[in-house]
Order: sequence, then C-alpha cells, then structure tokens
Amino acid sequence: MPDNLESTSRTDDDRTFSVVIPAWNEAQYIAATLHAATQAIDQQLYSGNIIVVDNNSSDDTATKATQAGATVVFEPVNQIARARNTGARASCADWLVFVDADSIINPSLLTSSLASLANGSAIGGGSTVTLDRDVKGLTKRVLRLWNWWSVKSRSAAGCYIYCTREAFDTIGQFDEKQYAAEELYLSKKFRKLAKQRGQKFFIHTHSPVVSSARKIDWYTPKQLIRQVLLLLIPGATRSKKLLGVWYDRSHID
Repeated sequence: MPDNLESTSRTDDDRTFSVVIPAWNEAQYIAATLHAATQAIDQQLYSGNIIVVDNNSSDDTATKATQAGATVVFEPVNQIARARNTGARASCADWLVFVDADSIINPSLLTSSLASLANGSAIGGGSTVTLDRDVKGLTKRVLRLWNWWSVKSRSAAGCYIYCTREAFDTIGQFDEKQYAAEELYLSKKFRKLAKQRGQKFFIHTHSPVVSSARKIDWYTPKQLIRQVLLLLIPGATRSKKLLGVWYDRSHID
C-alpha cells in the first residue's frame, strides 16, 4: 500500500480507493471540494486517498491541495481526459472515483458507490447532479432533463464517476482524443463491458453530487446552449478551439 494512502475504519476487506480530482486554476473551489471528499472518505469502511491533478494551473491550486493533505501530481497538457488518466496512473488503488474540482460529494453517495463495487453488482457508475444554488427557468429545466436522461441512458456526468481499476484499464481509460464529453464515451464503453459480464453501470439518485453553477454566471444561456449543441456534431469534441466553455477563461480570470 502506498505511504500516502491514509487509513480509515477497516474491515477484513483491504481493498482501497482513490478520489481523483483534475484541477485547472481551481484555487477558489479546491479547498471546499477536498474538505468534503476528506469527510466522505473518513466515513468509509475502506481505505482511501485523494489525488489532485494540477492540470498546468497558473494560480495556487497545487499549493492549496497540498496544504489540504492531498497527493498532487502534474499534467502539463490542459485536457480533462488526460488529467483524469494521469491521476488514475498515480493511484495504486483497486477502485477509482473521479470528482470535478468544483463539485461536492457526500458520504452517502460514496458509501453506495463503493458498496456496489465491493459486492460485484457494478463495475462503476455515476450520480445525478444538483447545483450549489437554486436556479430557475431554462437552467432548471435543462438540469432536470439531463438527470432524467442520465438515469435512463446510464450515462455518468463528468463531475462524478466511479469504477473498478480493472474495468477502467480494460476499456482503455478516458479517450484522450476527446476534449469534452469524454465521460459519455467512457459510460458507453462501461455499459458494454458490464453487459458482457452480467453487471451494471449504475447512476445513483439518492444523494446527488453538488456541482458549481459558475458557468451560468460566466456565459449567457444562448452561449451554453450553442456549446451543448456543438457536442452533437461528429468530431467537434476533438477540437479544443471549439470548446471554449471548457477551456477558455481568458475573459473570466
């Protein structure tokens, strides 16, 4: 077991997990995310650690993550899929839990996720999503639609994905040709593998992951809708230049 894998309450089962958090200029949110993740880990029956992937940040994201007790690794190429894969490679754990740097997980969600892996019923899954403040109008309707579709299609939101290490390696990890929607491609591969093995890729609904509503402040509804519709165009997710909602903060920072 690696030295940085902190012990929590243990059972006879010595399987371990890592919470992998990709972070690009997330100094504003990383402390709260790590605090929530640490509290969730402390209430599990299995031993877990936190790995933050500094995705070439220009702020003090890495410093704050280190101060919070996380293991920090560096990924120089600014790409979400690549950052997540770098974090997974830095882990020696049996199970992987991917959480976005602006998202909050609670103990109940983590407990349910790990239990489904431990009993073998699932090779992985995700969670429905809520936002960190009340939203109305189109945003609220779109969020409801996403959660309905996520459960119906068994497609995980990128802010929370969990899986066995073995299954993650078997399907080839996150597709580094994709600059967005990589979690949808991953979910599709997991569903296929789960079907072959008689298991599930499961979307939890009881304790939604809480994600930041910051993009609503950064962009107009029309801009966000155009960006989402762009994902429907074949090949568009392979172009970083087209995906400003995910990679261009020049007018924000």
